[in-house]
Amino acid sequence: MSRNTSSQDMQFFAQLIRCASLAALARELQVTPAAVSKRLTSLEARLGVPLLNRTTRRLSLTEQGRTYLDSARRILEEIEAVESGLQAARAQPAGLLRVNATLGFGRMQVAPAIASFSRKYPRVEVQLQLTASPPPIVDEAYDVGIRFGEPPDSRLVARMLAPNRRLLCASAAYLARAGTPRNPQELARHNFISIRQADDAQGLLRLTSGRRTETVKAHGNLSTNDGEVAVGWALAGLGVVLRAEWDVARYLRSGRLQPVLENWQTPPADIHAVYPLQHAKTMRVQAFVEHLSRYFAG
Repeated sequence: MSRNTSSQDMQFFAQLIRCASLAALARELQVTPAAVSKRLTSLEARLGVPLLNRTTRRLSLTEQGRTYLDSARRILEEIEAVESGLQAARAQPAGLLRVNATLGFGRMQVAPAIASFSRKYPRVEVQLQLTASPPPIVDEAYDVGIRFGEPPDSRLVARMLAPNRRLLCASAAYLARAGTPRNPQELARHNFISIRQADDAQGLLRLTSGRRTETVKAHGNLSTNDGEVAVGWALAGLGVVLRAEWDVARYLRSGRLQPVLENWQTPPADIHAVYPLQHAKTMRVQAFVEHLSRYFAG
């Protein structure tokens, strides 16, 4: 068995684990599920150990499969690092780059940044996936994620792209009708438009002014997992919303939204690019993160 074939088998197995099913990998490779199953069986026969436990619903790694996968990923990363080093001589990043961002920020900010990146580095194939809730980056499904606030996983590298804060605001019509809150406790009597992430809503607010910190339980009859929808409801005069500054700045400038409790701040939600440590040395990730940093600085 040639070394080239061995590395191809490692790539195949790593792809299979990423896709999580024979059928999904078959679609990606544009072959039949039977062909994928046959190749997996051939690989296990060559190695002499079972790599996966198969059921009708899912695949799970055997102990030997986990060992093979960890070693395969390490070897493939070393191969990629060598190839990236050779590519660096030509200063031309190449290969697949998988990026994840949230829906609104992804559409309004990340997509235009990728457009300018693609014009500069046409040999990089960028796949942008927008999701309502941020998925974990460490599961190998993505190379770079754009996140708000500090990343919770210590296995990730975080590069701050831009400062960001969340602002409370409402339309002038709503404030004229319901009154303008003068302190955080009065906010609890207003209709608060919640933005849900997974099963949690932005209903518990921690507000700070100088040395004072107050926690308010906000309530309302409207909630959504889409920030753009929430801002639209606020513009329609239906309540108070808490949104990132980048999302509402233009409405505050035009007067369509009014700031609420301007002297009180919520915890910062700075924008970061996060990626696994093993991806930090790949040329396309380095180039992309540097491009984002310059883009948001501008």
